[in-house]
Parts: sequence; structure tokens; C-alpha cells
Amino acid sequence: MVRIMITKYFLAALILPTFILSQNKFGFVQSDRIRAEYEEFKEAEGQLMLEYQQINAQFNNMVVQLDSIKKAFESQRLMSSPDWRKEKEAEIQSREASIQRFQVSMVGPEGELSKRQQKLEFDILSKVKRAVDKVAASKKIDFIIDGSTSLLYGNPTYDMTDDVLFELRKYQVSGQEEKKK
Repeated sequence: MVRIMITKYFLAALILPTFILSQNKFGFVQSDRIRAEYEEFKEAEGQLMLEYQQINAQFNNMVVQLDSIKKAFESQRLMSSPDWRKEKEAEIQSREASIQRFQVSMVGPEGELSKRQQKLEFDILSKVKRAVDKVAASKKIDFIIDGSTSLLYGNPTYDMTDDVLFELRKYQVSGQEEKKK
């Protein structure tokens, strides 16, 4: 008798989650594909790369100037006065510190470029989230997961990536129309 009850509970424990989950609708999106195909991602990456190249050029220019000052100092050091040497050494140290501050303020973890990248990513990911929400609501899907990170296999009928890209492109077109007005 106890054995039959345990068996019934065991079967119920196995069957109930399957029954409950069968009521839910699932889908997935491939975020890496969205990142590769959505124009705004590409534009943001290009814009960040351009800004990085400009910052890098500024940094390299500062380093070249410092190197020329160091070379001039080394060539004139032996023939100059102690006061002049102290002044040049202080200038070199000041420029080195300035270069380090520039590097940290521009490309460090809390730098301008990092902040710019975070803002662009937040703006784009907000649009992706809205598109995913809209697709889920229109298709009455309960769960949409990111298939790029952990999905080993997904039935293509549950792949919502094309729908999300379509929705994102609608935002892009409506945004461009508003800019023209």
C-alpha cells in the first residue's frame, strides 16, 4: 500500500512538471546573429573604433613629444647647469604623469571611451529588449531565451531571431522618418 502511494507520488512528480511546462510557449533568439546583422550595432562598433583610433593617435603624439624631450635632455644633460637639469627632469615627470592621467581618463575602466561604449550598448540593448518583448507578446510566447550563450539545439520553428530583427528594423525606419521631419 505504501509502495503504491510512493509510486503514485513519484509519477505525479514526474508528470506534473511536464504537464505544467507543456502549457508554456518557449522561443529563443540568437543574440550573436542580432549583433552581426543589426545595423545599429555595426554603426556603434565603427563609431567606437573611430573614437579609439583618435584617442590612440593623441596618446601616441604625446608619447612622441615626451621621447623627443627625453632625447634632447640626454644630449644636453652633461653640458647644462644643475638648475636646468632639475627643471627638465620635472618637466619630463610632469608629462609622464599627464600621459598616464590621459590614458586612464580616456581608455581606463572609468574612462570616457568605456562610458561611451556602455551608453551605446545600453541604448541598443534597450531597443533589442523592446523588440523581444513585442515579439513575445504578439506570438503569445511565455519565455524567450538567448540561444547564443547556452542553447545546444533549438528547433528552428522556435527561433525568434528573424522576428526580433524585423521589429528592430521597423524601429530604425521609424527613427529615420522622425529625424527627417
